[in-house]
Amino acid sequence: MKRNQFIALLYGWIVVLGLILIASVVLAFLLRFTTFNESTLTWVALVIGLISLFIGGSVAGAKGKAKGWIIGGVTGLGFTLFTFLVQYLGYQQGFSLEQSIHHAGFILAALFGGVIGVNMTGKTEG
Repeated sequence: MKRNQFIALLYGWIVVLGLILIASVVLAFLLRFTTFNESTLTWVALVIGLISLFIGGSVAGAKGKAKGWIIGGVTGLGFTLFTFLVQYLGYQQGFSLEQSIHHAGFILAALFGGVIGVNMTGKTEG
């Protein structure tokens, strides 16, 4: 992997984790200070995750300027691996079937975002 592609991945991961962190704080405040319930939270968290991974994949693709589907896919895979490691090492639990499906969607969203990000820059390098 080229150095600029690795830097693009780092940008994508930082954007994803930043957006997820900000969304988590906002959702925590909504749960605490409103009548927002936990059943609604599941769907909202899924949508926020998909949007965050799409944006992170777009940023990674735009920074990488080539092979957006690979950079976006690896961005999504990195997020999924990070989440799995936190869950497995911290809570001694693997992914459930529902979580696996959600993370497959996250990877696809990041992959699609990477393709869009590369095509929005207009310039491609070998």
